[in-house]
Amino acid sequence: MAALSKQMSDKISFISFIIPEFAQAYKMKIQDAFFYLKKYGGLDFLSKHWWGLHTDNLPYTLNSIYQVCHKNGGLR
Repeated sequence: MAALSKQMSDKISFISFIIPEFAQAYKMKIQDAFFYLKKYGGLDFLSKHWWGLHTDNLPYTLNSIYQVCHKNGGLR
């Protein structure tokens, strides 16, 4: 099995960090936040734009993810 590239490892670390932060910010359980992000496009957005998002401040990043989910039907 090949080792993960540095970029892939960083991406996984960032997404693993941001999901619990999103859950806390929007008063959700971590598992509920994961499924919410998956259902409303937040995970796809994170996967595609993680590099730019990880350089922004945390409230801006969380709001950006929320806005994507909201536009895709998320009501939280």
